[in-house]
Amino acid sequence: MTERFGSYQNEIYLQGYGGTTPAFTTDATRLEESAADLLEPGPFWYVAGAAGSGATARANRAAFDHWRIVPRMLTDATERDLSTTVLGTELPAPVLLAPVGVQSIVHPDGELATARAAAGLRLPMVLSTASSHSIEAVAEASGDGPRWFQLYWPNDPDVCGSILRRAKEAGYTALVVTLDTWTLGWRPADLDGAYLPFLNGDGLAVPFTDPAFRSLLEKTPEEDAPTAILRWISMVTGTDRNWSALPFLREHWDGPILLKGIQHVDDARRAVDAGMDGIIVSNHGGRQVDGAVAALDMLPEIATAVGERATVLFDSGVRTGADVLKALALGARAVLVGRPYVYGLAHGGEDGVRHVLRGLLADFDLTMGLSGHRTVTELDSTVLRRV
Repeated sequence: MTERFGSYQNEIYLQGYGGTTPAFTTDATRLEESAADLLEPGPFWYVAGAAGSGATARANRAAFDHWRIVPRMLTDATERDLSTTVLGTELPAPVLLAPVGVQSIVHPDGELATARAAAGLRLPMVLSTASSHSIEAVAEASGDGPRWFQLYWPNDPDVCGSILRRAKEAGYTALVVTLDTWTLGWRPADLDGAYLPFLNGDGLAVPFTDPAFRSLLEKTPEEDAPTAILRWISMVTGTDRNWSALPFLREHWDGPILLKGIQHVDDARRAVDAGMDGIIVSNHGGRQVDGAVAALDMLPEIATAVGERATVLFDSGVRTGADVLKALALGARAVLVGRPYVYGLAHGGEDGVRHVLRGLLADFDLTMGLSGHRTVTELDSTVLRRV
């Protein structure tokens, strides 16, 4: 059955008639501001902060404003079907929850709340290796909801293989391998507060529950947390691999594999030539390289180059329904949204995540209809004008 996402608008108005207004804003561009009032500076800036001067994060948002939707009239867009299928995963709309680690720093339920909200809407959650809860616990919270797994690649092959095996057994169907964060970018907001949650043991549930990682330790993480923390950090940072390492992934994962962090068209081609099923055009939300190109600016060229041979997804800067439409029109099969749902988590746990996601879906649904489009397959560059 086709989802009527735009009806969330009617639901809000009707509740308002009874004296109830939303618990927090429906404006995704204001969520960061309101989250700042809720969170301590360390957790807030860990989510909101960017590399260096923040130029890349600003460029991500500015890139969307360079494109304008050209609405069409009398297109019979009363009924809309926003569903699609991405690498075997059926989606009610072309939106996934981007992998965001350490969610417990904004709400104690962390990824468990996010998984429940995503599953309720049938949107895939991409679980981060830096999760505050184990692979299995998040899978249980997700129930029969679609779920993918994101890998921060450990330099110990046995540990990496063990983590991938656990994810597969727990029902995660696609693997997202993040390439652009093999070491942390220069992030002044975190540095000024000397805030790195991993040093407190946050976001380490995946390795701390992994038998292969635990077997390397003389004492368990419960007995000697500092040693375990440093062992893991040294295992997932400081090593930049090359293209010859990719066969390892295929040997240990029999489902779809996507490379996240692709920004150059030649890298996109190499990824596809190496047998990867998809790529995610992303600059990590501006958190890694200051002064880098906006991810959206690279999307059309990459989609044109490899879109016929692999699935192209988009991440970095998505806030509104119009943003989703623009990214799809420029060649993405679907988009990943990150910070907004985390701000929702901070505001209200599972209910907060659900409110943000329902708002985004409603905004997208209404924008599709009012601009004259009935299905996502109708979207291409001709629906936009660059300004």
